[in-house]
Amino acid sequence: MNTFCFGLLLTLGGLFCTQSPQKAKKPLVVFVCGDHEYSGEATLPILAAELEKNYGMRTIVLKSSPDHNSEENIPGLEALKDADLAVFYLRWRRLPADQLAHIEAYLKSGKPVMGFRTTTHAFNFPAGHASEKWNAFGEFALNAPPGWGGKAKHTHYGHSSSTDVSVIPAQAENPILTGVAKNWHVRSWLYHVVPDYPVKGSTWLLTGKAVNPERPAVENPVAWTGTNSFGGKVFMTTLGHPEDFRVEAFQRLLINAIHDELGRKVPKKWKGKIDINVPYRVAN
Repeated sequence: MNTFCFGLLLTLGGLFCTQSPQKAKKPLVVFVCGDHEYSGEATLPILAAELEKNYGMRTIVLKSSPDHNSEENIPGLEALKDADLAVFYLRWRRLPADQLAHIEAYLKSGKPVMGFRTTTHAFNFPAGHASEKWNAFGEFALNAPPGWGGKAKHTHYGHSSSTDVSVIPAQAENPILTGVAKNWHVRSWLYHVVPDYPVKGSTWLLTGKAVNPERPAVENPVAWTGTNSFGGKVFMTTLGHPEDFRVEAFQRLLINAIHDELGRKVPKKWKGKIDINVPYRVAN
């Protein structure tokens, strides 16, 4: 074999055997945690570890510092620049402008966003503050109510209640609900978001019915998808009590939703229930 032919074979071999950098790159999921009540900084790292171990993803978990009650500092938000998906579990933060800028840049990129429970009221700046607009994060980022109470009358049905969850029949074939039980129960007390939220155009996936509510209750959506005001894909759930993370249906919902948000096929085979045993703490 002459030198030319040998070189040609090497070149062709490289073309057929070398995987493109885009296909070889694992997607990066960045979790942003900071809530007083639901131990998101403990549950989400376990979920992140599962994504790395069994689902071929890279993860970064960012936490309020020095602890979960620290409302004005989440170090490392510059990681959002490289994120393929941002997952938020926040409650009443007051981050400085330079940290908010990283979140804003991510949202403006149109990349997908996922949120848990109290992220409907992620920020709590006083009236007249330069960053007051961030109090409506739930609405402009996640198609959820723009903060707690207010005109939306966003509230819940009492800490002594819990929630029966059901798949909306019309969404039974939605990939995000692959392998998710049709009916299940969680410890979360039901959030009231209707009639104006989630915003028009969102797709309801699951509804919740309050069990032993402290006042008259109506059914509410507890998980939905859609497109936010920046053009990014949204998955939002008002569930997220630490005991919810022990429920296999909830775990599978989250794994499925993360894949869907990333534009990946939802796994047909479940890798198995995740061991998540994190306590609930009373909010301050």
